[in-house]
Amino acid sequence: MIAPTLNIYGLFVPALLGLALAAWACLSLARIGLMRIGFYKITVHPALTDLALYVLILTGLSALFIQ
Repeated sequence: MIAPTLNIYGLFVPALLGLALAAWACLSLARIGLMRIGFYKITVHPALTDLALYVLILTGLSALFIQ
């Protein structure tokens, strides 16, 4: 199966790039909310928590949009 691509004015961009940017935007919003409730004070390594959340969001978006 060929990976889906988007044609933007003759430039072929992988669809996963768009999903990765959308996941990053969702993570940025989630990070703000998590900081306000103090979630990062109870985590051992906040950077790994962010990475795990990013992977979960990206996986969820790819399951929704890429068939």
